[in-house]
Amino acid sequence: MPGQVRPVTDEQDGLLAYLAQMRHVIKLTAYGLTPEQLRATPSASALSVGGLIKHCASTEEGWMTTVRGEQQPLDYERYERDFAMADGETVEELFAFYDRVAEATEKTVRDIADLDHPVPIDHSVPWNPKEYDSWSLRWVLLHLIQETARHTGHADVIRETVDGATAYPLMAAAEGWPETPWMKPWKKA
Repeated sequence: MPGQVRPVTDEQDGLLAYLAQMRHVIKLTAYGLTPEQLRATPSASALSVGGLIKHCASTEEGWMTTVRGEQQPLDYERYERDFAMADGETVEELFAFYDRVAEATEKTVRDIADLDHPVPIDHSVPWNPKEYDSWSLRWVLLHLIQETARHTGHADVIRETVDGATAYPLMAAAEGWPETPWMKPWKKA
């Protein structure tokens, strides 16, 4: 996937394309990392590259469950667990999970086909506004783009702290861009 989102045909296509781009970019932060580096927490927080990828996939899955009107219990322990890779969990498993979530998201959005589709607001949590009853599917997709982009920024900082790699050289390496005087693809040290 290139560094820029392809031209979009309409609003739904644009929202799904930008969400797909953010998924791709956060996955790139794991490119070339060892299992130990994926779990590394080199900042003041407990965040790791692998944990952030897992969190984004789990969050998107949760939102789509809500969009489809399926019941899901509030599980704060799972929420906390989803910020870290489990013992023995691999990046390939995380990517496969995220790919399944992405496929389900795209199917859900296309099946509903109405960006104004109401999505009930959970009023049991303090950060949601009490004066509204529902979000729209459009709002949910924008929120997922925002959340994934925010966590991609966290993953970028963690990745740079782990081994010095930054976003565009990683993208260049992962996508096989040729070396230029101004862009050198990342290489494992």
